[in-house]
Amino acid sequence: MRQMSRLAPVAAILLCQALPANAQQERDFPDGPGKDVFIASCGACHELNRARAGYTPEGWRTVVQMMKNVGAPVPPEQWDTVTQYLIKSFPERPRPAAAKIDGPQQAKIHTWQVPTPGSRPHDPRAGKDGAIWYTGQLANKIGRFDPKTEQFKESPLKTPRTGPHGLAEDRDGNIWFTGNSSSLIGKLDPKTGDVTEYKMPDPAVKDPHTLNFDQNGILWFTAQNANVMGRLDPKSGEIKIIKSPTPNSRPYGLQINSKGVPVVVLFGTNKVATIDPATLTVKEYTLPNAASRPRRLALASDDIVYYADFSRGFLGRLDLRNGEAKEWQSPSGPQSQPYGIAFSKGAVYYNESNAKPNTMVRFDPATEKFQTWVIPGGGDIVRNVDVTRDGNVVTANSLVNQIGVLELR
Repeated sequence: MRQMSRLAPVAAILLCQALPANAQQERDFPDGPGKDVFIASCGACHELNRARAGYTPEGWRTVVQMMKNVGAPVPPEQWDTVTQYLIKSFPERPRPAAAKIDGPQQAKIHTWQVPTPGSRPHDPRAGKDGAIWYTGQLANKIGRFDPKTEQFKESPLKTPRTGPHGLAEDRDGNIWFTGNSSSLIGKLDPKTGDVTEYKMPDPAVKDPHTLNFDQNGILWFTAQNANVMGRLDPKSGEIKIIKSPTPNSRPYGLQINSKGVPVVVLFGTNKVATIDPATLTVKEYTLPNAASRPRRLALASDDIVYYADFSRGFLGRLDLRNGEAKEWQSPSGPQSQPYGIAFSKGAVYYNESNAKPNTMVRFDPATEKFQTWVIPGGGDIVRNVDVTRDGNVVTANSLVNQIGVLELR
């Protein structure tokens, strides 16, 4: 269970059904105090072999706190025993060493611990007023951080176990979020704390994921396990579901280009897609390598797409005008797992989520050269990033329960 998104969809984490542990499972796992509770309780929600990916001791303690937050079926007196069993039985596996590369950009990384333990801060959003918003995915909260005062405010959501995931801000300063475990999109009024919910019209769309507004105020979103994209009109509340043409393509990251066209990376295959906002027609662009699995994307000022190829450890560039693609190996190598990505001040910034420690990487398209910074405290794990109005890159670091800012100087 190295990273929660690799364990299972959060919907399965939060809305699990009990599954019987069998004798084969009991034989396959290390013996020791806590084994029986691990198999019986953790196996109620997860495919247990995912635990073999491993965590550091501190990582396991954070994961256990996450599970406590969502009411995992472990007897209270057994939590310490189960925690020690996990730490001893499933240590962190070797990870690629972070590549440290100097470069011309001066920068400093700031990090802050979010108030709720085991919150699993997921997607950050740089607010128009200078605040940093984040989703507390396993705390069922939306958080706001003021960098000037260093004060946090966390707002509880209406529906238990919503699983807030992606964030977007509308023109009026309302914060919209995807309910990744509750088949909804929500709107938080920061002034009152009131939450309005918009349920998916199709019950099969259980996992709304990433969302962003276009220039006309229409909200576009993805749902990876449902294999769809969608459109929500905030004025009417109408939601339209758009099926991804490729089966199991897992629509994931989504951005809106300068022409109002949603651009989506398809994490389950080697493709990038666009949606015609008028006809809702989906057009797919196939990337050069069949093993590519783009997870997030960023758009340059000329609408060139940069994508994080999570599976192969590459940064990619796609020109939607002609479908031409070019790729560069990420500095920490094939297992570096590029993830959150943004474009700021003429350069690409992204996270290597499996490097030890995590890094923030800068790529200059003009020189095709990389620069890296090690994230204080290890970083684990930056799943998405955003850019402030003055060009700094904001992060949410799930496993270490932090948010951060890469301040460009």
